[in-house]
Formats: sequence, C-alpha cells, structure tokens
Amino acid sequence: MQNKTANFPLIGVAHLLIFVALILLRVADDNALFSWSWVFLRIDSSRIYLGLVAGLIISFLLSRIVISDHYQILFLAVLSFVVSALFWKESEIIIDASRYFTQAKHLEVYGIGYFLKEWGRTIIAWTDMPLVPFLYGMIFKLFGENRIFIQLFTTVLFSLTVVLTSLIGKRLWNRDTGFSAGLLLFGSPYLLTQVPLMLVDVPTMFFLTLSVFTFLFALNPGGTARVACSIAAIVLTVFTKYSAWLMLSVLGVVLIVYAINLERSKDRRPLLRGVVILLIAAAISGAVLLLKVDVVKEQVGLLRGYQQPGLARWGESFVSTFLFQTHPFIAVSALASLVVAFRKRDLNYVIICWLVLLVVLFNIKRIRYIIPVFPMLTLMAGYGLQVIKRDELRRFILFSTVATSLVIGVFAYLPVAERMSTANLKHAGEYLNTLDAGEIEVITLFSKKQVANPAVAVPLLDLFTNKQIQYHYRPEGFPSREEIERSSVRFTWEYLNPAYYCAKPDALNVPVIVISDASNDPLPKLVAQRLEDYRLSEAFNTSEGIFQYKVSVRIYQKKSPPFPY
Repeated sequence: MQNKTANFPLIGVAHLLIFVALILLRVADDNALFSWSWVFLRIDSSRIYLGLVAGLIISFLLSRIVISDHYQILFLAVLSFVVSALFWKESEIIIDASRYFTQAKHLEVYGIGYFLKEWGRTIIAWTDMPLVPFLYGMIFKLFGENRIFIQLFTTVLFSLTVVLTSLIGKRLWNRDTGFSAGLLLFGSPYLLTQVPLMLVDVPTMFFLTLSVFTFLFALNPGGTARVACSIAAIVLTVFTKYSAWLMLSVLGVVLIVYAINLERSKDRRPLLRGVVILLIAAAISGAVLLLKVDVVKEQVGLLRGYQQPGLARWGESFVSTFLFQTHPFIAVSALASLVVAFRKRDLNYVIICWLVLLVVLFNIKRIRYIIPVFPMLTLMAGYGLQVIKRDELRRFILFSTVATSLVIGVFAYLPVAERMSTANLKHAGEYLNTLDAGEIEVITLFSKKQVANPAVAVPLLDLFTNKQIQYHYRPEGFPSREEIERSSVRFTWEYLNPAYYCAKPDALNVPVIVISDASNDPLPKLVAQRLEDYRLSEAFNTSEGIFQYKVSVRIYQKKSPPFPY
C-alpha cells in the first residue's frame, strides 16, 4: 500500500523536474511563435513553478473523484469550453488571420452568391480552401462583425473535437481510453493558444475528427442517416485545407482494418458501405472542385513551388513540438502505446497511429500543419496509459498533465501574446470604438526594413473596430519580385485592397490612423500635410522585442477650433 501511495509524489516530482529540465534546455525549442527560449526570457519561472505545485495538488484532489460514465462527455465538453475561454483575450497573433477575415468579410458585404463566384478571383484565395472563411462570413452575416462570435464558434469546435476524440476511443476500445484521450487534448499549451484565433487549423482538426468518427459509426451498424453524415463530413473536410486531403487517407486505413477484422465473417456489408461512402464523397468533392479547376491548379502549383520548399526553411523540430509545445508525458505515453499495441496485435491501433506516422514519414515539422493530428496523438497516449491499472494514479497523471499545460499556457504563453506588437491593433480598435465617429481613414507607412506588407494590418484592425474604414492602398517601394517570392509571408505582398475599403473624397474630418513598424517613424511629407490640422490622440506601440514583424498604431483627431472669447 505504501508503494502505491508513493507513486503519486513520484509523478508530481517528475512533472516538476521535467519543467526544470525544459527550462534549462529551452534553447532547443525552435517554435516560431512560443519558443521557450523567449517565452521565459522575461517571465519569473519561479512563479510558474509555484503554479505547477498548486496544479499538482489540485490534480491529486481531482484524481480521488470518480466521474460517472454518464457524465464524462459533459465534463469534457464543459471543461474544454471553460479552458479555451481563458485565452479569448488574445489578439490575433498570427497575421494569416488577415486573409481569412478579408475572405469572410466579402461574404458578409456582398453575399453568398458573390463569395462562391468570386472566390479565387477578386477574393484572393492564396492556398486556402473556402469552407472555413465561408463559415466565418456566415457568422458575420447572421450575428454581426464581432470577433467574440468567431471565438465562440472556434471554441465550440474545439469542445466538439474533444468529445469526438473521446467517442472514437470508446468506439475502438473502451470509455476510459476515450476519456483519457479527450482530456489529454488540453495537454498542449500551444494548441490552447490557437483555439480563439481566426485561423483554419482548429476547424480543420474538428472536421477531420468528425470524418473519422462518422465513418466508424457508418460502417457498422450503418443506416442511411449515418452514411449521409459520413459523406457530408468527408466532403466538408476536403474543403477545409489542402493538407486535410492527405490526412483523410486514415479512412482508407479504417476500411483495411475492418476488412482484416471481418475476414472470417460472411457479412461484407460494412466494407461495401465504406467503399460507397468514399466513392460518393470523392465524386461530390471532385464535381465541386471542377467548378474552380483553374483556381485549384494555381493553388496546387503554389503549394508545390513555394509552400513545400518553404517547409524546409520554416519548419520546427519534433523536439519542439512533442517535448515543449505538448507535455512530454503525452509523447512518452504515445511511444509506450506502440509497444502495447504490438504485443496485443491490436489492428485497431493502426487507425490512430497512421496520421502520426505520416507526419514522421513526410517530415512535416510545422506545428500548425499538424494540429489536426493531435486527436490521434492523444488517442495513442490514452491507449498507452491503460497499462496503468490503478484508476486513481491514471487520473492523477491525466489531470496533472492538463494542469501543467494550463499553468504554462495561462501564466507564460498568454502574457507573451499580450506583449506582441499585433496586440496594438486590438487595443487601437477598442479605443476607436469609444470615439464619436462612424468612419475612419487608415494610412500605412512602408519602410525598407519591414518583413511584411503593412497593408495586411488593416483587416486585423477592422476585426477589432466597428468603424467603417477608408483605406487607399498604395503598393509603393516594395521589395523585388525575387525577394517577395522567397518571403515567408509572401501572401502579404500579394495583398489586393478590397473594394469595401475605398476612400470617400468628401470625408475630410474623420479620425486618421497611421500604421507603421515603429511609432517614432517620421511622417512622409504628404502624410504630414494631410495631418496638418490634426493632433496625436493616442499611440499604441507595445513590442515584445523578439519578432521581426512589428506594427505600431498612431491615432490622430481633428484639432478643436479655438474657443471664442
């Protein structure tokens, strides 16, 4: 009994020692957004350490509570939503959000028909697929152009992903495996920071997981409704992201596993049902893609000629992704599951390890590109944890892993995100909302040291303000075409100003916002003349001092006329 009790402090000490080791080895973390080498540069690690101790104590108390099988799904759904909401105060820390907002706003302003017709033409699609921007645009159209509705939507998708991951584990093995896998999705502080953002990675993760879940349930016992849901889920996944096409290969693996498991059975209906689902989904997807075949060809060419070679330059190591950005216990449990599955000759395990295997074989090292694989990774880890037969100890490992991730995410990652210069756009937008003006004019300043086109900051400012923006886009002084084609943010230099930002010549007294890469940049002569009768009202120039991309915002208002005596 004493040995069993001793396991709890040993696990707790392991968590603390792992954190210390990662802090000491943080130079090995090459994550492009939240590398520990700079996350903990200005943060007192001792405070995080105390937070970890408190989290371990809470985890021990939670491990003594048995959650009824009937309430596990509800527990995961509520907990995932509450945890994600802690990160809602983040600004849009990745500039890719500007193009998803722009695409979505086209639907909001011009309607569904225009979006479907002009996507890939006047609506610059880059290498994006249309589904997620379409859904964002529908949210704007139905509920208004407010970021909180986008955050609610992406948070719900994350919560549903957690639930679906748990149900997949239950379907393939048992309820405990599924619950463990769902809970371990909170074990990545990086993933938690991505949930509130207006990107496509978390929605893609949801639709891919939904495709696996509905396909499993459509095979056996089947039914028209389940088959239709499976087809719909696959088609929707196809239009989330090009990388999802490769990931959908897991459905073929599901079919092969079922074929082997049913080898001695005379009932071939599940296999036939699966083939029919895949063929119909492929036919529908292909028919839709043919309508935009020119756009798709151009995008595929861009993926091959630019994105694929770029991965070698912009990649992040597996050490970063699986030791720093996700809790090491997840990686260790996932590796242990390989041995367990091999010993059991468990064919179902191939289904969940397939996508992780693809990531390794294809050397996909950009963490944002492998976020959709995280549910399968946690299913592997949940499967590996089942070798621990003592329920309380397994629950302690699960909750302590989650607690560690939350402490690091909330008290380390979130403060860093709030100091990023992109937060200036959020704060400027909130300030503009307090002004008594329906319209604003935006001017962007270009400098030769800028790594991204300053024009892409305009849509992000638009996301945070309810004012009508007037912006006259002047692509002057840009780098050479050769430099642009090598840029990691090439899409920013190929930005085209949407028509809904066209400036009105009669709007002369509106507030003027100047966006540049530094608050002390002198104003060009023409801009200075434009602001001759204006005063500097507010400036936002927070900077983390790490990233090359910087954005500073200055707000000018018309000078008040002198008081007549």
